[in-house]
Amino acid sequence: MSSLILLRPSPVAVAVAATPTTGGVPLTPTFTSAAPPRQKPSPPSKRSTKTNSNHIIPITPPTPSPSTTSTTKGSNSSSVPLKKVLVPIGYGTEEMEAVILIHVLRQAGADVTVASVEPQLQVEAAKGTKLVADTSIEACSDQIFDLVVLPGGMPGSVRLRDCEVLQKITCRQAEENRLYGAICAAPAITLLPWGLLRRKKTTCHPAFFDKLPTFWAVKSNLQVSGGLTTSRGPGTTYEFAVSLAEQLFGESVAKDIAGLLFMRTADDNAVKKEFNKVEWSVDHHAPSVLVPVAHGSEEIEVVTLIDILRRAKANVIVASIEKTHEVLASKGTKIVADVLISDAQESSHDLIILPGGTAGTERLSKSRILKKLLKEQNSAGRIYGAICSSLSILHKQGLLKNKRAAAHSSIIDKAEDEAINGAAVVIDGKLITSEGLSTVTDFALAVVNKLFGNGRARSVAEGLVFEYPNS
Repeated sequence: MSSLILLRPSPVAVAVAATPTTGGVPLTPTFTSAAPPRQKPSPPSKRSTKTNSNHIIPITPPTPSPSTTSTTKGSNSSSVPLKKVLVPIGYGTEEMEAVILIHVLRQAGADVTVASVEPQLQVEAAKGTKLVADTSIEACSDQIFDLVVLPGGMPGSVRLRDCEVLQKITCRQAEENRLYGAICAAPAITLLPWGLLRRKKTTCHPAFFDKLPTFWAVKSNLQVSGGLTTSRGPGTTYEFAVSLAEQLFGESVAKDIAGLLFMRTADDNAVKKEFNKVEWSVDHHAPSVLVPVAHGSEEIEVVTLIDILRRAKANVIVASIEKTHEVLASKGTKIVADVLISDAQESSHDLIILPGGTAGTERLSKSRILKKLLKEQNSAGRIYGAICSSLSILHKQGLLKNKRAAAHSSIIDKAEDEAINGAAVVIDGKLITSEGLSTVTDFALAVVNKLFGNGRARSVAEGLVFEYPNS
């Protein structure tokens, strides 16, 4: 009989707070095939604005004009404002930043439009993740948004900067006192040339910090200055996204979102625990890591794994268990896999990692090929792992026998064995598990540590602007 020991996550303290909304989120975004001609951008705003202090909580956002919000009917038949958000993407956009923003803001209740600044809707992000936008940026030119937020990445920030339609949209956003934001390279590379940082306290990725106006540059993970919010990199995107959710919806929504994301604070000590320690030897080749995906897979977990492991120079293969390469993730993000699972079975993989997402886990659990691969992985003594609800797949396969694991709260009650206090990430021999969502960053860095050593993991964390744990 399987003996599964679940490590119950420590209580999560909420660092950034934000009010519930029942705004619907369409999980099947609309594609736009034809794009109108590009227009000349309007000139940047020259007005002066007051800046906030370095304290970012509480935040009082500008009041949007009535035309910026559409309405939907809730279950009580009362009108509920639906906040509209634009997230533009281009070739080389930082995928973690884009996807975390999309997920968190949709979770908060926003109607998020992902718009491509490229001629096509499918965009290859900075670390090779293929994302499919909902529409073209031209289709958004006449729309009014409550928030326009730019992910960073290179050359993605340059591609955004050079898009005249996006420049016009964002400059109008600032001129009309609506919210706008940027992260990573985007504040310095995109907003600065547009003149949208004037008299604004601003932060950005350390690699681009010297490009910011000296007097207004602030070395903080998050900076709110009037209607502008900026942040530093992939590792600070959760804080950035939750702050934006707070400005759109209020404190209680942001507080709820932070809890759902398992956001950790400086007070959370036990990030990782390891039992039955063994070396993860993969000879001298770049480790092959298989990440199976399905409709309903959790996009934050999928994309964070891809991003971080590719930064560490692992060979990451994203395999769809569906009939098509494109999958629709849990919050409506469209991700294009590298291969179909039938092709992935032709080779052995040093590591197989299952992302979570309730619907995605259910679909992964029905893949005969994936179950065969997992069985072979265990029999060959190779490494495997699961995040969030996908741990239930390993449990059903008998791959958690006498293993300790960190489990998502949704399956703790299904376990027969005792749940004990533990950590966000747990390693037991050649098994690694995590709670999911924001803890997937710790999970992926723990994989890098085991495969490549502590030095490379710390170096990757530094590039993410993520505080790497000492233990």
